[in-house]
Amino acid sequence: MPKGRQIDTRALDEVCALLGNRSRQRDLLIEHLHLIQDKYGHLSAAHLAALAEEMKLAQTEVYEVATFYAHFDVVKEGETPPPATTVRVCDSLSCCMAGADNLLSELPGKLGKDVRVVRAPCMGACDRAPVAAVGHAQVFHATNENVTAAVKAHEHPHAFKTQNDFDAYRKLGGYKLLEDCLSGKRTREELISIVSDAGLRGLGGAGFPTGRKWSLVSAEPAPRLMAVNGDEGEPGTFKDRFYLGQDPHRFIEGMLIGAWVVDAKAVYFYLRDEYPELRLLIEREIEKVRAAGLLKHTEFLMRRGAGAYICGEESAMIESIEGKRGLPRHRPPYVAQVGLFGRPTLEHNVETLFWIRDIIEKGPQWFTSQGRRERKGFRSFSVSGRVKNPGVKVAPAGVSIQELIDEYCGGMIEGETFKGYLPGGASGGILPASMNNIPLDFGTLEQYGCFIGSHAVVILSEKDDMKAVALNLMKFFEDESCGQCTPCRAGTEKAAKLMAQGPWNEGLLTELSGAMRDASICGLGQAAANPLTSVFKYFRDDLTKPLRQW
Repeated sequence: MPKGRQIDTRALDEVCALLGNRSRQRDLLIEHLHLIQDKYGHLSAAHLAALAEEMKLAQTEVYEVATFYAHFDVVKEGETPPPATTVRVCDSLSCCMAGADNLLSELPGKLGKDVRVVRAPCMGACDRAPVAAVGHAQVFHATNENVTAAVKAHEHPHAFKTQNDFDAYRKLGGYKLLEDCLSGKRTREELISIVSDAGLRGLGGAGFPTGRKWSLVSAEPAPRLMAVNGDEGEPGTFKDRFYLGQDPHRFIEGMLIGAWVVDAKAVYFYLRDEYPELRLLIEREIEKVRAAGLLKHTEFLMRRGAGAYICGEESAMIESIEGKRGLPRHRPPYVAQVGLFGRPTLEHNVETLFWIRDIIEKGPQWFTSQGRRERKGFRSFSVSGRVKNPGVKVAPAGVSIQELIDEYCGGMIEGETFKGYLPGGASGGILPASMNNIPLDFGTLEQYGCFIGSHAVVILSEKDDMKAVALNLMKFFEDESCGQCTPCRAGTEKAAKLMAQGPWNEGLLTELSGAMRDASICGLGQAAANPLTSVFKYFRDDLTKPLRQW
C-alpha cells in the first residue's frame, strides 16, 4: 500500500462535483474549503485529502489552512461531526456588557443536544448587542426566545436590500467621475493632488496618507494589484458594514477609481465571513457595474474571510487572499512594493474608498472645512456600550468623547454614570471619564498610551469593572493570536491567566506587556497589553476590588 492517507473515491467524487469547472489554482484553497463547509457543515479528513488531491497540494498544506480559521470545523478520522446547526454567541466586550454570558450559559439547555452553542469573537454589530449567529444568519439584540425562533426557522442569509442600488445611484450622478477618469477627462496626477490636499488618510486604523500611498504604488513597476480590506474584526468596529449596506456603489466607485489611479490589473475584495448578506449584495451589484461597461480597466475578485481577526492586518490579509494561513509578513519589503503574488499592491480600507468620490467632486476644501480643535475632515465613529443611541456617528475630526456622547448619542443610558471609554477598539487602550476633552483623531492619544485606530468607541459606566474589561480584551487577543511569534502567542496566554487569577502582579504584568510590545511581529501583540496598562494608569481603584464580571 502507498504510504500516507489514501484518497476516498466517494469523497473525491463529492469534492469534484462541488468544484465543478472552477479553477483549481492555489489561491482558491480557502474558497473551496468554504464550498465543502457550506455543503456538509464540516470538513472531514476524507474531504480534505480529496481536495488536496484535486488541487495538487500536499495534505499538510490543506490541513494547516483549514485548521487556522475559526469558521472551518475540521473533523479528524474517528471523530463525531458537529451538530447540523451551530449557534455562535459573540463574547466581545459590548456583547458581554449586554448579557452575552447569560446567553451562553442558558442557550444550550434551551436548544438541546442537536444544536451546538459556542463562543465567538466580535461579529461587527456592537450597536445591536448582544449578537448571536445561527449558522451565518445573525440575530441582533439576541435573547433566548429570538435565537430559539431563528434556530427553528433555519433561515439562510440573503442579499441585503439597499435603497441605493445601481439604478438609484446612477440617477444621482453615480459613476460619472469614474467615466471621466476612464475617458481621459481626468488625470491621475490631478486626483492624487486633490486627495492629498484633502488630507484623506487610511481609516482602517493605520492612518497612512491616501495620496502618498497612491503615489508610492504608482511608482512601482507594473503589473500592479489592489487589495481592499473589508475584514473589520476589531471589537467595537462596524462602520464598514454600515457603509457597504447604506451606499455600496459609492464604495465601489471609489474602489474602481483607486484601481484606475495606480493602474491595478485586478482588485481583490476581502470581506469578513460574518457579513454574508453584504457579500451577496456586492456580488449582485458588481455584476450590474460590469454589465454597464465600467469594469473594463480592471478585474474584480471577491474573497471570503473565514474567521480570523489577524487578517485585518494588511499582510496577513494578503496571505489569506493567496489561500494560505493569515500570518503577518516581516517588513520591509512593504505591501506597496511586494504585496499580492509578489506584485506592488495598493491596499485600502472600505471607508477610505467610500469618501473618494465626494472629496474629488466637491473639492478638498469641502472635506477640510470640517473638524474641531484644529483637526480636519470627517471621522466615522462606531459607538457602542452605555449610551442611549449607539451606532455609526459621522462627526468632525477632533470631536471629544463628551461631545460624541452628548451631541451624537443622546447621552448616557438613564441611571448610568460615565466612567471610561475605549477610543480605538480593543487595542486602543482605555481612558477615564475625567479625560473627556481630548480631541479624538490620529496622533492625539499616543501620549496617553492609547490610539484612535479604527475609531471604535465603547462607552463604559460605573457598572463596569475595568479589570473585567481588560481581561475580556486580553482573552480576545489570546484567541486571535496567529501563533507565529512567541511574545504574542505565549504572552497573551500568560497575561490572561495572571489577570484571571488575581490579585494582579503589577510588576510582572508590566514586564510581560513590555516584552510583547517590543518583540511581537505585528500590531496584535504590540498593542494587546494597552487596555491592561491603561488600568494601571487610570483605574487604580478597581485594582483593589475583587474581579466583577457582568
